Amino acid sequence: KLKGKIDVSSLSLKVVGGKVKKPGKRGRKPAKIDLKAKLERSRQSARECRARKKLRYQYLEELVSSRERAICALREELEMYKQWCMAMDQGKIPSEIRALLTGEEQNKSQQNSSRHPKAGKTDANTNLCEYRLREHSC
Repeated sequence: KLKGKIDVSSLSLKVVGGKVKKPGKRGRKPAKIDLKAKLERSRQSARECRARKKLRYQYLEELVSSRERAICALREELEMYKQWCMAMDQGKIPSEIRALLTGEEQNKSQQNSSRHPKAGKTDANTNLCEYRLREHSC
């Protein structure tokens, strides 16, 4: 094992059926390919990979921002309900609840006159949802 000389014992040669086989010589030999074309394909693949990565990060950023907006809206709605509960604990009826109740009473009176029981309930729910959307955006 001298420096600059090859140690024959370190070479891995296999003897199979009386023939000496060198490692890495199995299978079909690769065709002579244009190195410039190979390099260009590699570069193109890398560009496409970067583009996919950029799109993936954009999608994730949009997803995070939409979830943050939803969380903000829910927090505001929760705070509103807490305030309503505190006011009702003090014996006061918040004007928003009063408006919702009077809106439901009006819908019930319209329901009785028009004989469409499901329409009144749907309208009350729609009004509540519209109120939440109008009042609770970040």
